[in-house]
Amino acid sequence: MENKFNYNIALIGFMGTGKSTIAACLHELYGMEVVEMDELIAKREGMSIPQIFEVHGEQYFRDLETNLLIEMQSKKNVVISCGGGVPLRECNVVEMKKNGRVVLLTAKPETIFERVKDDHNRPLLENNKTVEFIAELMESRREKYEAAADIVVHVDGLSKVEICKKIEKELAK
Repeated sequence: MENKFNYNIALIGFMGTGKSTIAACLHELYGMEVVEMDELIAKREGMSIPQIFEVHGEQYFRDLETNLLIEMQSKKNVVISCGGGVPLRECNVVEMKKNGRVVLLTAKPETIFERVKDDHNRPLLENNKTVEFIAELMESRREKYEAAADIVVHVDGLSKVEICKKIEKELAK
């Protein structure tokens, strides 16, 4: 397996767009190290993300995200699967771009709904699992997501390998 990328790839996008799946696929295809931001932060803190919010507050959690992005700048060939809120903070976008390219994965609200409807670990959606709510929330984030992205990949109807190959092709331009 070759180290195809001499920089990091930060995957951003709404929940359910496949960031974790595509990170794993990039690992399989190109031997990239995978950093799941939420998982790593929870592991380091010894508590779940909701517990971190409850005990320390959202600001503390957001600062942990930023610090992790800074830490990743000393590495190469890492795919960083970002939590949905990461690109909403401009300082995070600056940090992601220092040693990486930002890939926005996007899908139709209907696709997101199908993927998350049975998942109860998504606090923002737990009592609002409708296509309409998802569409509104996606639209509220769209501008910041698109501003952060170096490339945008629409995932509807594509296999994970097709998505990874599309990312490779777009980043080579």
